[in-house]
Amino acid sequence: MSRALPFLAASILAVALLPAAAQGLPEQKPRISVTGEGEESLRPDMALLSFSVMRQAETAREALSANNEAMAQVIAALKADGVDDRDLQTAGIQINPRYDYPTGPDGRQRQELTGYEVSNTLTVRVRDVQKTGAILDKVVSLGVNQGGGISFTNTDPAAAIEAARREAVENAIAKARTLAQAAGVELGPIMEIFEMTSRPHPMPQMAMKVRAEAADTVPVEAGENSYRVEVTMSFAIAQ
Repeated sequence: MSRALPFLAASILAVALLPAAAQGLPEQKPRISVTGEGEESLRPDMALLSFSVMRQAETAREALSANNEAMAQVIAALKADGVDDRDLQTAGIQINPRYDYPTGPDGRQRQELTGYEVSNTLTVRVRDVQKTGAILDKVVSLGVNQGGGISFTNTDPAAAIEAARREAVENAIAKARTLAQAAGVELGPIMEIFEMTSRPHPMPQMAMKVRAEAADTVPVEAGENSYRVEVTMSFAIAQ
């Protein structure tokens, strides 16, 4: 058995030193790999709003009733301005007790229940971006007193993404040609292509405590959304 061990070790070493093709493994051909970038920008055509109505009262029932009345007026006003039912979604309702912490004769603070507060949060899709400021102004006058988050998006960015994709491929090919020329080799056919698309996340443009007495229309700027595509391409080196 001991004489067989050196022979076995030599056999394993011989197999390890064999070319990949002789072992039945795919041979790694010389290649050039590059990453190309493409980017296309679009003006947003839809705004996403998030705001809340908060009401306080001595009992949870009273706070909820006051909140329901105010939010119902807000929703009715939005629908009157042309916002569809499908573009209105309740994001959350919170009912929380409110406490005070007075100091007693003994100098210690004690917890006292003073009432309840109810918050109802609504998310709204505004498909006419130009109406965003006016809608915010109206809902504040009707009782919205928390939130004010805004982001902008595009309903159909497919054309922008396709343009960015083409630009990324052209950019990768140009890079590969430059590398091949600098290295003194000839660029062969494409072997692999991988893509990574980056869609813009809704970027908050405003987050604030809105006040019921606000009267002027809220100024809103939509800016642009950028859609970015990266492609990694591998080219064979012509032999």
